[in-house]
Amino acid sequence: MRSKTEENMPKSPIEKSMIRQIIRLKSEGYSLRKINETLGLAYGTVWNYIQLIKSSNKNLEELLNMSDQDLASAIGLDDKEDPLRFPQLSERFEQMEKDLSYKGMTLMKLWEEYKADHPDGYQYSQFCHYFSSWENRRNAYMPQIHKAGEKLYVDFTGHKLEVTDQETGEVKKVEVYVGILGCSHLTYVEAVWSQKKEDFIGAVQRNLEYYGGVPEAIVPDNLKAAVTKSDKYEAEINATFQEFALHYGTTIVPARAKKPKDKALVENAVKLVYQRIFTALRTRLFHSLEELNGAISEELEKYNNRLFKHKEYSRRQLFEQVEKSELQPLSAEKFEIRTHKIVTVQKYSHVCLYEDHHYYSVPFQYVGKKVHVIYTSKYVEVYHNRERIAYHLRDSRSHKYTTVKEHMPSSHNFKLDWNPEKFTSWAASIGKPTLEIITHILRRKTYPEQAYKSCIGILSYAKKVGNQRLNNACLRAIEYQSYNYQVVKSILEKGLDQTSTKADYDQYSLPYHDNVRGRDFYE
Repeated sequence: MRSKTEENMPKSPIEKSMIRQIIRLKSEGYSLRKINETLGLAYGTVWNYIQLIKSSNKNLEELLNMSDQDLASAIGLDDKEDPLRFPQLSERFEQMEKDLSYKGMTLMKLWEEYKADHPDGYQYSQFCHYFSSWENRRNAYMPQIHKAGEKLYVDFTGHKLEVTDQETGEVKKVEVYVGILGCSHLTYVEAVWSQKKEDFIGAVQRNLEYYGGVPEAIVPDNLKAAVTKSDKYEAEINATFQEFALHYGTTIVPARAKKPKDKALVENAVKLVYQRIFTALRTRLFHSLEELNGAISEELEKYNNRLFKHKEYSRRQLFEQVEKSELQPLSAEKFEIRTHKIVTVQKYSHVCLYEDHHYYSVPFQYVGKKVHVIYTSKYVEVYHNRERIAYHLRDSRSHKYTTVKEHMPSSHNFKLDWNPEKFTSWAASIGKPTLEIITHILRRKTYPEQAYKSCIGILSYAKKVGNQRLNNACLRAIEYQSYNYQVVKSILEKGLDQTSTKADYDQYSLPYHDNVRGRDFYE
């Protein structure tokens, strides 16, 4: 017949240090349920140990002052266990924590490896129990386990850094981007001018280059550059950021709104960035974004090479050992942000990229039709009904034309030679007043096509009325300070060019003015 002690003996023995914790909490007035929640033990296990403690007929303070061996004897636990068995297991816990970061790794596989090394070791349930207890005691500083290469968490810090203009002294606040890998916690930090799409995606791209690889998913907060419309179940991703993800073969998984656990890792990283980087830079003055990012990079390397608290390895070491090999390779080509515009093909078979005020040709049969222009920093594509009808290398020169001759109708091919130098040379061959009128028109007209047509209208009068009359008409227009085709046309039609003027042409010269640029400006 079994004794009362044997009947109350817990089926899963726990460490003697945990028994002391039960006695201590009981002495402090904790209820059985509270002890269960605090220590993370099963309710039945705690109840059984409390019964053993009561059966010892010893007061709690007396039990706490006993040695481990005396305590085990006092509550009826004969310590027949191999004294080396628990140390053999516990020395594996650190490596087990790392191994669980590998894809496909489970506690069952780790237990099988343990049993292969120690056939007389703990069974699976005790193996898991001791490892779980070790994790619980370290819970205050042990990070949540993430699979290697699985997720990159990204966000901006709430506080900003500053760049000071060296000449004016103007202080400009700049945003600070933070990215952190879930497994190794290797962190990337960069200052950018804004949280706009271009700056945000550029920072994420440089973040991936810093790691030298791509995780399975990128987890942003619900900032506008990443998420067009947040949703608890399926957020609407910004189209450009989605293209970025497709380019690098990853997935965007936004953190859920009002779910702090989804972004706890990056929020904690932001706090550490404040402590390790912001404080280190607080007394320094930076005159450019490049200078600021250089200083951030120096402090970041110190941070990533710093040992984890209570561990013998750093973020960088954990990344090199565990996570780097699990990242997908970077795309051979960098992602280029593609901007989309709907424009109308103008009468002279060109579309205008108003960002640069540069004109690109399209086949003349599309004149007057709406087309879809897609452009990056390198190229410009034009589509009609999803069919590409033109492709050009991007040219940022303002008020210039990029033209493919085949796009133009034969009757319009002569226009390909239109340029400011052509018109100023033509005007100079007629006379100084005509040159001044043409120079003003080229300078003042918003669109080159409009200016060129006005110039042709004026210069064509040389054949109709002769150079002398055209020069006189232009001189009269200059006196009126009216530099346009309609005034010159009206003067010639009314014959005002043949009446006396306020100034004799021989004495005429161009007045000096900062805005008179002359022929050289348009070369």
